[in-house]
Amino acid sequence: QDPISKLWATYKKVSGEYDADMLERCNDDMDIVLIFAALFSAVNTAFITSMQPSPVDTTNALLIQLVQAYVPSTAQNTTLPSYGYSSTGVWTEALAYGSLGFSLLAAFGAVLGKQW
Repeated sequence: QDPISKLWATYKKVSGEYDADMLERCNDDMDIVLIFAALFSAVNTAFITSMQPSPVDTTNALLIQLVQAYVPSTAQNTTLPSYGYSSTGVWTEALAYGSLGFSLLAAFGAVLGKQW
């Protein structure tokens, strides 16, 4: 064999080993990203659901409005609770939803990378 053929044979062997090692590392990294994204999304979703207003409070407010509509004498005695969102609460929910979106986007990218 001539020196150029030996060079290309050596290059093919070394590059094949390097590529196989790199693909294995990337595959392992994508597995880690998928696990982290799944755990983070689960915890983040739990926080998001706990930030939502209680449906019991909404039901109670609606029942109070119904009672006040049918019994006018109780209208002066009871006041409806106000349910407003503070700016801190809005920012917190926006950040929570944003981080959930980016986590799902990272998981989607890892799945695409593993399938490629």
